[in-house]
Amino acid sequence: MGTFLHRPVILFLFLLSPSNVLGSNICTSQGVTTCRQCLAVDPRCAWCYQEEYGIGGSGASRCDLKENLLGGGCSPAAVEFPSSTLIIYKNAPFSSKASGTADDVTQIRPQKIGITLRPGDSQRFTVSVKQVEDYPVDLYYLMDLSFSMKDDLARLRILGNELAITMGRTTSNLRMGFGAFVDKTASPYMYTYPPAAVKNPCDGIHETCQAQFGFKHVLTLTEKVARFTEEVVKQKVSRNRDAPEGGFDAVMQAVVCKDRIGWRPDASHLLVYTTDATTHIALDGRVAGIVQPNDGECHLDNENVYNKSTVLDYPSLGLMTEKMSENNINLIFAVTKHVVPLYKDYSQLIAGTTVGELSDDSGNVVNLIVDAYAKIRSKVELELLGVPEELNLSFNASCLNGEVIPGLKSCTGLKIGDTVSFTVDVQLRSCPKEKSRTFTIKPRGFKDSLEVTVDFACGCDCEANAVADSSVCSNGNGTYECGVCQCHQGRLGPRCECSVEDYSPSDDVNCIPKPGNPICSGRGNCLCGQCSCHANEFGQVWGKYCECDNFNCLHFKGALCSDHGKCSCGLCQCDAGWKGKNCNCSTRIDTCMSSIGLLCSGRGNCQCGVCQCTQPGAYGDTCDKCPTCPDSCTIKKECVECQHFERGQYTEDNSCNIICKNEIEVVDELVFHDNDRNKNAVNCSYKDEDDCVEHFQYYEDENGKSILYVVKEPECPQGPDILVVLLAVAGAILLLGLIGLLIWKLLVSIHDRRDFARFEEERAKAKWDTANNPLYKGATSTFTNVAYRGN
Repeated sequence: MGTFLHRPVILFLFLLSPSNVLGSNICTSQGVTTCRQCLAVDPRCAWCYQEEYGIGGSGASRCDLKENLLGGGCSPAAVEFPSSTLIIYKNAPFSSKASGTADDVTQIRPQKIGITLRPGDSQRFTVSVKQVEDYPVDLYYLMDLSFSMKDDLARLRILGNELAITMGRTTSNLRMGFGAFVDKTASPYMYTYPPAAVKNPCDGIHETCQAQFGFKHVLTLTEKVARFTEEVVKQKVSRNRDAPEGGFDAVMQAVVCKDRIGWRPDASHLLVYTTDATTHIALDGRVAGIVQPNDGECHLDNENVYNKSTVLDYPSLGLMTEKMSENNINLIFAVTKHVVPLYKDYSQLIAGTTVGELSDDSGNVVNLIVDAYAKIRSKVELELLGVPEELNLSFNASCLNGEVIPGLKSCTGLKIGDTVSFTVDVQLRSCPKEKSRTFTIKPRGFKDSLEVTVDFACGCDCEANAVADSSVCSNGNGTYECGVCQCHQGRLGPRCECSVEDYSPSDDVNCIPKPGNPICSGRGNCLCGQCSCHANEFGQVWGKYCECDNFNCLHFKGALCSDHGKCSCGLCQCDAGWKGKNCNCSTRIDTCMSSIGLLCSGRGNCQCGVCQCTQPGAYGDTCDKCPTCPDSCTIKKECVECQHFERGQYTEDNSCNIICKNEIEVVDELVFHDNDRNKNAVNCSYKDEDDCVEHFQYYEDENGKSILYVVKEPECPQGPDILVVLLAVAGAILLLGLIGLLIWKLLVSIHDRRDFARFEEERAKAKWDTANNPLYKGATSTFTNVAYRGN
């Protein structure tokens, strides 16, 4: 009875199996005719090139699942089934400290891998990154020497040693260099009248300046700090005509002139850009008739002066980003307050840059550089170089404490020596022309990188043995390739045995899927009882009755399958990372991740890569804006509880390190000063589970870094002193008793005094008769016998 009941279920599951749906599967349903087409259908598909396979009326498809081909009689040696593989070629261990040559320092693992991929298939590998201690640093100071920076130059002359000493606490291997810029030496950027202004542009204000220049490399990177100070002392300011400077010309030359600047391949490269003005960008050169785009090449003459200032336009932000990535440059914008917003906008477009606010005389530049370098070292972000467009890469980050954050390829809040890892999935969406390609994955600003070579398993080995005009194909009427004949024009059949001239109307019945339907679905001709599908300008048509094509699928915004999938017989087969009937729904969630690392800020759901806010009043790309939601004190309270006290909701659900990205600093008391550090601070307090009052201060700087200052000792209510309570109670009882006695005594005294006063008053009023005593009564001498009856 039990067996009978289970048989329908087993049959049902068999029919719905993805490998076998009503006798067919994804491999056999595509109507492919070549081995290469078969491999592109699905990673599970295999091809049998055995000559006699499928001949003799069996109807077996050469493109099928591997197990079906072997079960159908195909020899294992005749099965084309390339598999995706991954091989690690180099995986040297991490270095603990930077020492020796560049080849001795390893900060990324592995260093070289090879992948073989079939179309539609994917492989996964893990990249680990660790920043070593005492890593060498090259610091090139690029300074604006326009006239407004005169006091900054004077201050820098005495800050060289301080900068070296302060940076020396971070690295024992520091090199410093110096360069300067003003603007292009062409009108309207420079003073050309009177003629004397060309050599001394400050002549009109009765000062002495050096002639204007675009960029000048002054000092090659050196470990001799005294040389830095010597060269800075020699410098003089210049003067240009318009407000913006030509700093981006200088940045480009400082980045690409590696040999002149002296960048070491085994060091962190810091390019410090200081100015108090805006800067010209690409296309601004048209004002001076300079229309040739910047070529991103080094153009320093024998005197280390940029000699293409009047020939090449200013570089674009994209070109700067590309060159900085190639040369592992970290750009630090040290700019004055009024231009900070502008350079922050630039930093959003130029990857690997940080912005710091420079004081009016550059007095804080040392701390600014040190803080910027610390910020750079606290973040690891992967960048991709040379990835073929046919590949789809997705990332999952495992940062601190092993929590996996999907969709991210960066980690923040790190310390030197911390190790983070990233899981990378590589999928081949379509086949390129090349057989293999190599791309690079590297942490931004690092020289270390992972080299990934991908071999595309898109073709079949049997294609190399193809025979043109083979005798197998009806005496030369086709090319014999991988077990089948690729017929010449006008020929049809498994062995190209049928010709167009052999048409017979009686064969049409074999080309009609259902009575009343057109022959070959109206998209082909019936030849020898088989459909020969017409060529179509929109794409490919195939199938036994020409019923399938690769262009009649759902469109989205005019794009077939949203350009995120391929059309196969009316259905969209979505690429990795996309889903939906028309492949318009992204499966990514990193686009929904808020700055605090919480999906949609915890106020909504991520649908198709976009946050749908569910919290009333919440809005923004990540639902991060919500005027009616709890304030920052309420939100950060849970972070204080889990990070400092290791308790609360975030500790219980293990989400503390994911949600709370801020730093914790324990202090004895909160100091709320109106200065650069604490002007954006908020003092908060709350009662904990022990009824103690916890005090903390929430501070978020201009770069989005948040810090929680927590008071070390909470204010807790003191417990009662039993002895004091007993003494107090006894004292209270005694006191109340004394007070009661005093009150009673007082009332009695008052009462007696009143009675005595009344007595005295009555006595004073009495008038006595001295002749007769009113109290006296005479003696009685006569008595009556009441019992006497007269007898």
